[in-house]
Amino acid sequence: MHGTATLDELDLALINALQFDPRAPWSRLAGPLGADPATLSRRWARLRESGNAWVPCCPGASQVEYGAFALVQVACAPGAWEEAAGRLARDVHALSVEIVTGTYDLLVTVATPNLPMMGRYVLSRLGRMPGVTATRTHLARRIHREAGRWRMDALDQHQQRDLRRSGGDRTAPGPASVEERRPVTALAAGGRLFCARLGELLDRPESTVRRLLAAALGSGRAVVRCETAHLPAGWRVTATLWLAVPPAELESTADGLAATRETRMVCSTAGEGNLLAQIWLHGLSDLSRYEAQLARRFPAARVLDRCTTFTGVKRMGRLLDAEGRSVEYVAMEPGRPVPVEG
Repeated sequence: MHGTATLDELDLALINALQFDPRAPWSRLAGPLGADPATLSRRWARLRESGNAWVPCCPGASQVEYGAFALVQVACAPGAWEEAAGRLARDVHALSVEIVTGTYDLLVTVATPNLPMMGRYVLSRLGRMPGVTATRTHLARRIHREAGRWRMDALDQHQQRDLRRSGGDRTAPGPASVEERRPVTALAAGGRLFCARLGELLDRPESTVRRLLAAALGSGRAVVRCETAHLPAGWRVTATLWLAVPPAELESTADGLAATRETRMVCSTAGEGNLLAQIWLHGLSDLSRYEAQLARRFPAARVLDRCTTFTGVKRMGRLLDAEGRSVEYVAMEPGRPVPVEG
C-alpha cells in the first residue's frame, strides 16, 4: 500500500545512511542514527513496502562501453506521449523513462550491448513505435558521476564520517566475469538480500557468492545504491541540462559539477552539447540559482538546452507512481541483443 505522507526525520536519516552503505547490517547503523536495530529494521520494511525507498544493484560505470549508454529525447504526436511512455517503460533496454518539458516529450535512458545495438534500438524500436515522431540521441562517452553516488543531506558530518565505507569508489579495468554477473543480476530487484539466501537462489555456496559479490562491488564493476521517492523526500524538481564546454575544460567542469550537492549524474557526450547533467532540486526557483552558480564557476560553459521532468515513469528498472514511489520492478537486461522490429 502506497501512502502519501512526507517522510519523517528518521526515515530520511535511514535512507541517507543506506546511501553510504546500502548493505550495512542494522547493528552498524544503530549507533550513528541513534536507534536500535529492531526499530531500523521495521522502518526499512515500511519504507520498502510503501515504495518510498528501495535498494537496486546494477553494473558500474566501468562496464559501459562507448555507444552502449545514451539519453534519448523522444517527440510524440499530440496525445501519444502517455502510451509511448508506458510501452517504453516495459523495455528491458530502457533503464529510465521521464515525461519532460521542452521540444521533446520524453527522455529515455537507454543501455544496449554496443553501439550497433544502440542504433538498432533507436531506429528500429523507437523510430517505428506508433505515435513517435522524432528522436535525438546523446551518446555517453564517459560517466563522470553515477546517480547512485548522490546523497541527501539528512545526516551531519559526524554521522556521515561514521558511515562512510573504506575502499569505496575504486574501479577496475575489464568487464565483470560471467560468475560475477550472476549475483549482481539476482540482486537487481533487492540489493539487501543476504548472501546465504542469494546462494540458495543461485545454487552456489554462500562463501562463493560472498567472494564474487565482494569482488564485483569492491572493484566498482557493480554498484548497490539506495533510491528514494524524491517528492516525499523533499526533492521536488528534476532537471536535465545540456552544456557546451571547451574540450580542454571538459574534465574539470565535469568534476566540478559532480561535486555539487544537487547533481545526481554527469556524463560527457558526443555532440554539440558535450556535457550532460541531471540534478535534483527542492524547488523550481533553485534551477536559476544552480545555473547562476554554474556560470560563475565555469564561465566557458554554455547551457544549450534544458528540460524539467513532469513525471518520472521509470527509474533504473522501477516503475513509479505520480509521487515517485516504486510500484513494480521491470527487469533490466542491457546485455540482451536488440530484436529487429517489423
